[in-house]
Amino acid sequence: MLQRQTQTATFWRDQFEVTPEDTDFLHNLLLDAQAPQTLTQLASALIEEYVRREETKIRSELAKGAVYLPKDHYAVGQKVVFPALDFTVGEVVGLREGQNPEFGNFEVIKVQFVDIAREFAANLSRHRLNQGNGNNPLDQDSLLSAVEIYSLYQEEINDSILYALEEGERSSAFVQVDNTWLLADMLADIHIGYINIAEAMIEVQAKPLKTNQLLNEVDLGSSVSSVMRSISLDYALGQDPRFDRVTSNGDNLWYLRRLEPEPVLTTPALLKYAPLPYNRALLSVELLQIEWELDDEWGESGLSSEIPRIVPTITITLTYPHWRYGTLPLNGRTVNFFPVSQRGKSMVTLVDGRWGTRYTGWVMHEGRYVYGLTKWIEDHALPVGAYITLERTNNTNEIIVDYRTRRAKREWARIATADPEHQALRFEMNKIQVACEYDEYMIVAENERGSIDQLRSQVQTNDPGLTLIVEQIVLELIKLNPQGTVHAKSVYSAVNMLRRCPPGPVFYALISNRKFRDVGNGFFALA
Repeated sequence: MLQRQTQTATFWRDQFEVTPEDTDFLHNLLLDAQAPQTLTQLASALIEEYVRREETKIRSELAKGAVYLPKDHYAVGQKVVFPALDFTVGEVVGLREGQNPEFGNFEVIKVQFVDIAREFAANLSRHRLNQGNGNNPLDQDSLLSAVEIYSLYQEEINDSILYALEEGERSSAFVQVDNTWLLADMLADIHIGYINIAEAMIEVQAKPLKTNQLLNEVDLGSSVSSVMRSISLDYALGQDPRFDRVTSNGDNLWYLRRLEPEPVLTTPALLKYAPLPYNRALLSVELLQIEWELDDEWGESGLSSEIPRIVPTITITLTYPHWRYGTLPLNGRTVNFFPVSQRGKSMVTLVDGRWGTRYTGWVMHEGRYVYGLTKWIEDHALPVGAYITLERTNNTNEIIVDYRTRRAKREWARIATADPEHQALRFEMNKIQVACEYDEYMIVAENERGSIDQLRSQVQTNDPGLTLIVEQIVLELIKLNPQGTVHAKSVYSAVNMLRRCPPGPVFYALISNRKFRDVGNGFFALA
């Protein structure tokens, strides 16, 4: 039975590699289209080309002689094509009676190939090569289409094509703009003067601008189509380190990096998490429930249980890292309140639910946080542990940010002081003014921000390990409670003053330390 190479997993997964001939094909495809093409479009077209080449080869080989089928009769001197032997052509040079009682009367033909002679059965009705598409090697009814092939082997095909476009011998001929590919020669010439005009326009208006807004002043001439004008300017700005692309309301905009806040340009260390291995199976049901309640954006119970977009409002607890930098987490509860993307950044408007003040919010998709609430947190004097609410509006790009207010009074809180000599935090109980509802287990405060920032840098440099950090903090916090216990939430909150870590590894460090014992309801005491 004929097995076409393009119909096999082995070819696409193990053997497929974009050749110079394939690169020429992709080049001509883009040249003919005179428009950008997605990777999916390029891959589908190349697969179809492979199928076409294979079909052409088969038809060419089959034209060289009779297709070998065991049921047929052949004569000496006849040319025969063997599809199962990669369409090798041979000449029948001998014919004799077959000798096998099991098969009845049949013939044996001797076929001379270029360097060898072999014998084959003929005039034999019972043989597997007589079945299926062996009867018609050109039958395409049962073949996979290019779309089906791509769906099965998309990852391998994409990797090979991307390697050729990005690093191959002719990679300089191809450019990528957004998620599409085109030829470098198709781009309009964007000189430095045009780039400087775009920079000045953004700076004067002090806000991100769309490409077509910039093109009002960047005149590329009527000889260039409107589509290519936009693509050419996008590509040029994307190559210039002064510019940064952001999205807002589904539109792509350009902004200047030097106008962006520092936590937007670079993710603060306290918002980064380097995954730590731990035995999650040791966590009790109570601890797993607490982890779910905390819904840390880097936790294993977070984004896997996203709140649907139809939910109008949600409540989260303000943790120290987000309190420190005026950010909100992109976790399972909040992620669907904001634009969704795997990378890059988006801009939204955050509206103060009390005063109506509007803030620019920067959605950092890879960093899993939304920046822009530093002043809001300061103006309302919100503590770590405050309950924050998010509410949808009729405008998908505007989110109301609020908190649960109550009569202001002084409340007890764990106040942290830096101890650089021992690379540790020291805690004492003191009162701070609070005018909102909050989680009493989460509330922590800092005595002097600068010294704690320095201690955090020292810990990050020397890395004493999470186990030691947790142990030091538990011993500190237990002293503050007359019952001699500390809640897992309090440990998690305090640990995150020094090192960004979701609840899972923190709880594991708690429960696996023989110096502590789990006394139930999330509390731990000395063993």
